[in-house]
Amino acid sequence: MNSGKTLRHRVTDLGMRAMNVIHRMLLTATRGRLGWTIGTMQAVELHTIGRSSGQRRSTMLTAPVHENGRYVLVASKGGDDRHPFWYLNLVAQPDVHLSIRGVTRPYRARSASSAEKAELWPRIVAAYPGYGAYQGKTEREIPVVICEPRPESAPR
Repeated sequence: MNSGKTLRHRVTDLGMRAMNVIHRMLLTATRGRLGWTIGTMQAVELHTIGRSSGQRRSTMLTAPVHENGRYVLVASKGGDDRHPFWYLNLVAQPDVHLSIRGVTRPYRARSASSAEKAELWPRIVAAYPGYGAYQGKTEREIPVVICEPRPESAPR
């Protein structure tokens, strides 16, 4: 890998972390009054298990489509040529948790099939046109992730 690409990857990763920190600070500073929706999109905190570390990881994301207990996430990483770390983690361990407005529940995450993505993509781009621009920036097929509820004993 050349040094220019490595630097660009480091800057992208740092930017993603910074956006997460700022989002969490907004939620904390407003005691959850601001930050749980972005436009028409529901903000969620995705909890995964690190594929290498085995440690719990979490990241703030938006769900451009959310209905019937199902949340749809987009593994865009801003149009980067690499998948987001959270996506790689959930592919390795699809049992995840989502926190929505302070309530955490178990979900099973999976990549949408080609047919499911074709049905969802226009709705995703309607919720946030930036996703279309991100797909245009990369040769990587941006995965769409469907999170469906798993049985639970009680909210955490």
